[in-house]
Amino acid sequence: MSNSLNPTLQFAGRSVGYVPISAVPNLSRLPFALRVLLENLLRQQAVRGEDTAGQVSDLLARRIGAALNFYPARIYGQDILAKVMLVDMAALRDALAQSGRDPRMVNPAVPVDIIIDHSLQVDVAGTRDASRLNLEMEYHRNSERFAFLRWCSESFDNVRVVPPGKGIMHQIHLEKIADVIRHDPLTNLVYPDTCVGTDSHTPMVNGLGVLGWGVGGIEAEAVMLGKPLSIALPRVIGVEVRGTLNEGVMPTDLVLALTEKLRAFGVVGEFVEFFGPGTAALSLADRGTIANMAPEYGATAVYFPIDSRTIDYLRMTARPAGQIELIEAYAREQQLWRDEATIAPEYDALISFDLASVRPCIAGPKNPEDKVDLTEAAKAFPGHVRQIVNRPLSAKPSPVEGVDYALKDGDIVIAAITSCTNTANPVGMIAAGLVARNARARGLATKPWVKTSLTPGSHVVAAVLERCGLQGDLDALGFHIAGFGCATCNGGSGPLSAPIAEAIESNKLVAVAVLSGNRNFRGRIHPNVQAAYLASPALVVVYAIAGSMTADITTEPLGVGNDGQPVFLKDIWPSTAEVEQISGRAYTSDVFAEKYADLFDGGEMWDRLPRTPSALFGWQPDSTYVRRPPYFEGLAREADKNFDVRGGRALVLLGDSVTTDDISPSGAISLGTPSADFLLSKGVARADFNNYTTRRGNHEIAVRATFANTRLKNLMVPGIEGGFTKLQPEGSVARVFEAAEEYLKRKTPLVIVAGKNYGCGSSRDWAAKGVALVGAKAVIAESFERIHRANLVGMGVLPLQFEAGTSIASLQLDGSETFDISGLDAEFGVQGKARCVVTRRDGTRTEIPLLIRLDTPEDIAYWRHGGILPFVWREYMDNDGPLARTA
Repeated sequence: MSNSLNPTLQFAGRSVGYVPISAVPNLSRLPFALRVLLENLLRQQAVRGEDTAGQVSDLLARRIGAALNFYPARIYGQDILAKVMLVDMAALRDALAQSGRDPRMVNPAVPVDIIIDHSLQVDVAGTRDASRLNLEMEYHRNSERFAFLRWCSESFDNVRVVPPGKGIMHQIHLEKIADVIRHDPLTNLVYPDTCVGTDSHTPMVNGLGVLGWGVGGIEAEAVMLGKPLSIALPRVIGVEVRGTLNEGVMPTDLVLALTEKLRAFGVVGEFVEFFGPGTAALSLADRGTIANMAPEYGATAVYFPIDSRTIDYLRMTARPAGQIELIEAYAREQQLWRDEATIAPEYDALISFDLASVRPCIAGPKNPEDKVDLTEAAKAFPGHVRQIVNRPLSAKPSPVEGVDYALKDGDIVIAAITSCTNTANPVGMIAAGLVARNARARGLATKPWVKTSLTPGSHVVAAVLERCGLQGDLDALGFHIAGFGCATCNGGSGPLSAPIAEAIESNKLVAVAVLSGNRNFRGRIHPNVQAAYLASPALVVVYAIAGSMTADITTEPLGVGNDGQPVFLKDIWPSTAEVEQISGRAYTSDVFAEKYADLFDGGEMWDRLPRTPSALFGWQPDSTYVRRPPYFEGLAREADKNFDVRGGRALVLLGDSVTTDDISPSGAISLGTPSADFLLSKGVARADFNNYTTRRGNHEIAVRATFANTRLKNLMVPGIEGGFTKLQPEGSVARVFEAAEEYLKRKTPLVIVAGKNYGCGSSRDWAAKGVALVGAKAVIAESFERIHRANLVGMGVLPLQFEAGTSIASLQLDGSETFDISGLDAEFGVQGKARCVVTRRDGTRTEIPLLIRLDTPEDIAYWRHGGILPFVWREYMDNDGPLARTA
């Protein structure tokens, strides 16, 4: 095959070069996502001169697990993780300057787009001024963070920042940022648009034919510095789609059904690719909704090849005509285009999915894959209560001070139309507006104890709802726009009224949230909410009217209409034809062009932020938001060579599906936690705590948040929820951070021991950074979530995996044991073996083998250097840094 540039592709009267893959034998048998990786490898060879022949051979032979070097075209991130990533970059500049090197060497080698969308909190809801007031409060709380990000956009090359209040990153990604096919004017080369993102829902852009996935900020830093992302070739699971959705079924119902099915099938760490005749029935927005949920079923990427639906969407979203012409021409030339004549590739496994099998549903009370048919939701709730608090459902009313209603188990206190998953879908949003219109016309209202909010993913959604006259109906039910950003889904639900919060806590009620989001882990949505359910935007409105999860909304009246007659769900639910007719008429290219014209213009509040560019950032030692991290302090030019663990103690023992929220919470900073104590010691008032998410630029706060989730269940302290453990050998109960501090004083190495799927959830690098800074040398688990495993490696924490059949339960661990791990000092290859001796309090010893989850040669190199940051620093010190990137 030829790797030379082919200059013959014509589009818009221009001739461009590209690296051909269409001549590869049997290319039609290769899944489309792997064709994109193939082009990337061949381009590395043709443009960068790298020897990728062996990797190409591995890919074409489908050698699952083979190490591939992937150079993403760009990085895409949100303000929380991207800020942490750029804090590290600024610290790297400092470290080089202190060593006599030019700090300006440190610049992203690829374009970096950052969307400030994870700082919104719904402090104000249910009023027309909510959006303005919440944005003002967002700036009040976060101006220091925003100023740092603005400094980055002015001081680093290749960094763009979208100011607050513009929308949710993944929706903006689909509607504006993604190119699908990129053109490099310097080389006149075109190639597929690929990316990695600092958010686990980055695969939403896979619905547009862009291959990308979430990575930790630590991995993204390496990519920014010109290094490839080392990946293990995954299996590609083909999902054959048949049929069409039934009347009344929403896109959210579809994605929740797929989440349940794919989680049950087992696609963790794999690529999922959709094909089959039913794919044509899925709009681009439906595809984005499905791909957005990739981390909820564990897939790395969820790819939909480029086709006519892609082109229609690009036209609707006002992409330039020449760009659209390029995309189609390139995709057809490179066999990256799919149509009804396309032969199905050969997949490593197949799943059949009939769209007609999907029924209206919700998912909860704590996992996105816990699908419940809508007809069974009320019946299932008592079992959920028992699952959550180990007691029967109580119908006893609990008075709320100052109002004429009482609360009981199952009452819904938050109903939020939120998250890019669904606000990017025109069908879902128009349906919600029509439900509100129909309910309002019948005289229905939301219950007074429900906090209602609407946080659209882009200004396009707001404009469309106004254009259709539906926003007024949503306002009438309390769903005023509360801001543009990731809110309730990310824990930014804001406070409940004090009397409601007091009634819930004092009576230990199981209060409920219903949201149109993608995450509902315990402790994430709100500290006073123990059960959270994912639902379509339209069902969020319905549940706000019903007011309780104990109500069967499919059979019981939602209320009494203004005519005195009961009103049922069927009376206010719109038809599929009506929804599609209105959405097709309202979502037009002119509204996208208008609303995205000022994407990078933040207005007066943004312009007031400091913006003086400089080589080094001016750290403020008393800042509680942005501090220089300690990763380069005392760093030796040579890496340590002693890795075996002797006399290690377990900091925590954890069960299955421990999330990054459990490890490093993202919600409110509660009184009585180490982070709260630290803020109070710095003179920060409780009202200005903000939340864990926004404070991660300060390592002093973030490390204190490690294992501080108020719902954490540490098996070492049965019966106690929250960030507590036992200090050994004393056996005394202590907060996790304080126990870790004591172990550090004693120079006792720490290990974390856990069950299956450790680190699932958001791609949160502080879930690894915090573990490293509290002194953990290793995490021993039954299995790991992909991103979190990589993040641990990136921080120099060794991921070790039990052999099948070995677990905390089988070993009967209680946390009093010591751990000696050997076999690490010697050289070993990818996925080598280690030996662990567990010594119990009575002196008995158990020896167990462990799999070293260093999956690529790069993993081994990063870990032996103590993580990516020390590795890169040493590379700069020895070789003036990584080589500059080219296309």
